[in-house]
Amino acid sequence: MAGSTFGTHFKITTWGESHGKGVGVVVDGCPAGLSLTEEDIQKFLDRRKPGQSKFSTQRKEDDTAEILSGVFEGKTTGTPISLMVHNKDHHSKDYGEIASCYRPGHADYTFDMKYGFRDYRGGGRSSGRETIGRVAAGAIAVKILEQMGISFVSYTRSIGAVSISSSPEELLSEPPAEIARNILSNPLYMPEMEPCHQAQAFLETCMEQKDSAGGVIECIITGVPAGIGEPVFDKLDANLAKAVFSIGAVKGFEIGDGFSCASSTGSKNNDSLTMKNGRTSFVTNHAGGILGGISTGAPIIFRAAVKPTPSIASLQNTVDKNGKDIELSIHGRHDPIIVPRAVVVVESMAALTLLDLMLEQMGSRMEYLQQFYSE
Repeated sequence: MAGSTFGTHFKITTWGESHGKGVGVVVDGCPAGLSLTEEDIQKFLDRRKPGQSKFSTQRKEDDTAEILSGVFEGKTTGTPISLMVHNKDHHSKDYGEIASCYRPGHADYTFDMKYGFRDYRGGGRSSGRETIGRVAAGAIAVKILEQMGISFVSYTRSIGAVSISSSPEELLSEPPAEIARNILSNPLYMPEMEPCHQAQAFLETCMEQKDSAGGVIECIITGVPAGIGEPVFDKLDANLAKAVFSIGAVKGFEIGDGFSCASSTGSKNNDSLTMKNGRTSFVTNHAGGILGGISTGAPIIFRAAVKPTPSIASLQNTVDKNGKDIELSIHGRHDPIIVPRAVVVVESMAALTLLDLMLEQMGSRMEYLQQFYSE
């Protein structure tokens, strides 16, 4: 299978299946000398861990990260970092009834058409459990970026029709510690409590009706210097879109004002420039921090639309592998909503994308090379 590797300079390869012995990732290109422990990785994995509330699958996995290589005496060595999480609570028998048919909304049919074979136990490589490797690698990328003054604020913007009211700019006006506390204080990772309560009530109704829900994840990246990204095929926004779209449940991506740009005008949509404290800055940020595929220095703001969980207990129409029309009701342990657990996945993919292009940026000017090698 091709397509399990992401990145050019900071490169990751995820591996494993939902109901195999484990899942993990190999990270290549991490600089030597970074302080790194399994606890650093665990903080991120705990944000996507199942079974933490009634709004996530009750699969009981501790998702404990194990570093197999690339770290010695608490420091990265510059060699490939291999990370593994063992699968412990997989109930493969729960999937026996769908071994010979295709679940609506899943990759069952397309996977079978491509390979002539599929691992029906939880979806195999198409399972959301594959994202464990992405999150483990993302934890490393975020730690590197933090040392360069770059930080992330990622949260659930909406669930169904329930949305928070604050704009990204309003959220950023609050102390970072308070923003983080608000987001992490509830199982839906929403920064405002009233919409969170409304969303919980909506989800409870969905669960009673044997249905599921989708939503929108918003990510804000601050501290990114101007000049990151390539002007043609490796545009920062294009690479972010590819990274986020590679997450199985994501069906939409927009940056800055996104689709609302189509109904705007140039005089409103253009971000005016001004001098502030002796530096060039932008009065507004309709572009979401990226112009011409290159960062402007303003906060990078993007959103990902996540579809409703396809595994629902309601009766659905489908076909089996013999071409017979059947009705299917999916049982087992499934998330009524994917959005909260996907917040850290979106953040991780953004961090991997940004770090990869920042490493590429080091060779964009002769002066950068001269500064590096003259020391």
